[in-house]
Amino acid sequence: MTPEIKPVVVVSRCLGFEPCRWNGEIIHDELVQALTPFVAFTTVCPEVEIGLGVPRDPIHVEAVKGERRLVQPATGRDVTAEMRGFSESFLAGLREVDGFLLKARSPSCGTTDVKIHAPGGSSGAVDKGPGFFGEAVLATYPDLPAETEGRLKNWRIREHYLTRLFALARFRATVSGERVRELVDFHSSHKLLLMAYNQAALKKMGALVSNREGLTPGELAARYRELLGRALAKAPRNTSNINVLMHALGYFSKNLTPREKAHFLDSLEKYRQGRMPLSAVIAVVNSWIARFEQEYLDRQAFFRPYPEELAFISDSGKGRDL
Repeated sequence: MTPEIKPVVVVSRCLGFEPCRWNGEIIHDELVQALTPFVAFTTVCPEVEIGLGVPRDPIHVEAVKGERRLVQPATGRDVTAEMRGFSESFLAGLREVDGFLLKARSPSCGTTDVKIHAPGGSSGAVDKGPGFFGEAVLATYPDLPAETEGRLKNWRIREHYLTRLFALARFRATVSGERVRELVDFHSSHKLLLMAYNQAALKKMGALVSNREGLTPGELAARYRELLGRALAKAPRNTSNINVLMHALGYFSKNLTPREKAHFLDSLEKYRQGRMPLSAVIAVVNSWIARFEQEYLDRQAFFRPYPEELAFISDSGKGRDL
């Protein structure tokens, strides 16, 4: 992990930055606070940006004749066009971005869990879906990690989010497209991470790096970045992570006591059952890497996918599915 590399994250402004929710409140989120030293936040409140004040009458999503509309029931105001226009212009204006951390269930920022009401909002929710800004984020940046603070309370989702976020930031910061060596070094240090995520993609990316087609460094970097986004899109299965960890065990097997091996295998089983986060098992391997000065594994991003200071965050989730 290169300490000076900071992912650029667009975050909902109400998550600890300003009291800009509809009722004038601010939400202090543990993950946002923990990330603050390690990322560069760009804050946004789409509702304020389109001219809704603080405090304000709440807005919600309505299904009107098969079309979703964003309305303010107390005033009858329809802000669909304003929100779509702002979302398009804001996202198009981002020069650098590695991920998004948005407010759950917000009719503007939510990504999956926003209530959709019948016309007039007189009855309860008839469906759920993304908010208007959240939907635009997913459509504009489909290969970037975009999650809500609610979903990131699940340690599996959180580990996957942080791993993607920092891997993509490392690529952006270290692979300029000017020298092939940059790409070779990045690929070499991410082999085990890619092995866990997507072995088929790893093969394609390895073949690309060998550059049999004679591509320019810029062309190689562009193609590799596209494959990287796809490879990291889906969280790896527990069994894939276990395979990588067992591969790592082989580097130390002759130097470990039977008790150490038994403890490690027991930890793997707890991880497989969902009783222990991946970061806790990786911590054991990292102690061996330091103890035996294993240089190859020390260079592998799989064992330090994001700053170690954030590991406690990944250890504190309840593991529930969201």
